[in-house]
Amino acid sequence: MLDATLQGQLKAYLERVSQPVELVASLDDRPASAEMRELLEEIAGLSDKITARFDGADARRPSFSISRVGHDMGVRFAAIPMGHEFTSLVLALLQAGGHPPKVEADAIEQIRTLVPESGDLVFETYMSLTCHNCPDVVQALNLMAVLNPRIRHVAIDGGLFQAEVDARQIMAVPMVFLNGRPFTSGRVELADILAKIDTGAAARDAAKLGAKAPFDMLIVGGGPAGAAAAVYAARKGIRTGVVAERFGGQTLDTLGIENFISVQETTGPKFAAALETQVRGYGVDVMNQQRVAGIEPAEQPGGAITVKLANGAALKSRSVVLATGARWRNVNVPGEQEYKNKGVAYCPHCDGPLFKGKRVAVIGGGNSGVEAAIDLAGIVEHVTLVEFADQLKADAVLVNKLKSLPNVDVHTSAQTTEITGDGSKVTGLVYKDRATGEAHRVPLAGVFVQIGLVPNTEWLRGTVELSKYGEILIDEKGGTSLPGVFAAGDATTVPYKQIIIASGEGSKAALSAFDHLIRSPLAG
Repeated sequence: MLDATLQGQLKAYLERVSQPVELVASLDDRPASAEMRELLEEIAGLSDKITARFDGADARRPSFSISRVGHDMGVRFAAIPMGHEFTSLVLALLQAGGHPPKVEADAIEQIRTLVPESGDLVFETYMSLTCHNCPDVVQALNLMAVLNPRIRHVAIDGGLFQAEVDARQIMAVPMVFLNGRPFTSGRVELADILAKIDTGAAARDAAKLGAKAPFDMLIVGGGPAGAAAAVYAARKGIRTGVVAERFGGQTLDTLGIENFISVQETTGPKFAAALETQVRGYGVDVMNQQRVAGIEPAEQPGGAITVKLANGAALKSRSVVLATGARWRNVNVPGEQEYKNKGVAYCPHCDGPLFKGKRVAVIGGGNSGVEAAIDLAGIVEHVTLVEFADQLKADAVLVNKLKSLPNVDVHTSAQTTEITGDGSKVTGLVYKDRATGEAHRVPLAGVFVQIGLVPNTEWLRGTVELSKYGEILIDEKGGTSLPGVFAAGDATTVPYKQIIIASGEGSKAALSAFDHLIRSPLAG
């Protein structure tokens, strides 16, 4: 299962295991069980602190548990965790073996002291090994199971347990069930999960945030623009904070990054982790998993601007950089919201494997849409690409590749008018030929929406001046219509929404905000 290089890397990691760990597998006669046995035997052979047994009695086979000897930690994989989930396996082994997790102490204490009111919490996460959003969810729930004996978690490979996926009508991953009921879907962070099950956490968090001293510069948003602004601000020696709904922003949903200068290639999650590591390395106060609800200008020149959070807390700062980024644009037709995660998807890398052997559509003929269609064509039975314009807008090399594929149909001048379903899942797509007005119905199992981005600026309406597209209007220095408030990145009117451009704009906005600070009098 593991080549020599991977074995060497894993052996080095397992040297950090300080407590004995036991792997207990429940197997059947499927080929996957033989692969699981081989993997577990190889792992056990790499450390004298890890043993493997194959007499488990779990009903879901093949699967295996990971526990510290003498403890039932409730961590289970109903999967052969390779691909994106290999890191989840390694972390589970290390954490069960006593290696401290790289999680803030407050979060660890919150997990350990959590006492569920309605009994034990049993989580099931359906994932795919090609999903780059799934590991964060799996790792968060595994950690909770390691730290709290009242919590159990099993990560299930949807491709390995197709009957369960069909029975539960799972059309997107990651999909999490709690005690047999749907709990959450899509990418979520540890803090999101804790907020949903620890009902008192929001009030405690708001009180803690509200007690913070005023900042010299507060950055709203933790994507490339926000991270760059934070680094440049912190290097000026001023009190800097970042408040973000999810640190990393859109990069967390990006599979491959190959055009960031000096970085040959990386993945979005790795890039996001590197951003956060660098920002925290400068001592920036990072307030993650916090949604901003409003902003109020300073009452007098040099005074504090107020940033209001959704949990009721208010942060004060002498300057603010808005770097709230953007999100996937909805097609806004009947059926889209009703069947989201029930056949309507936005990440072909994450959810594509769930549609293996089925017919799907891609809405959008730009680079993202054409790339999605090319990727899906290698997995599904057939792809129908629907583009509103009269020609595809993607790069020529991508268009030529798309047209060479035998299982792809392309319809231009095609306006999507409806996504149809049977009440529980997608069954098709309806589009209108814009030249003839004729409606066409295409039978499908899934629809992937790839039509661009919309800025995360709704909460700013009436506060700072926005363009007709909802983008923050900025001048050449990143200044907004509100004194002391600057903006950068995909949420602004700057053209070309690229990571490297957002990073540069974030740096510029921070330098402009600092210049504003040194030229502004301190309020008395």
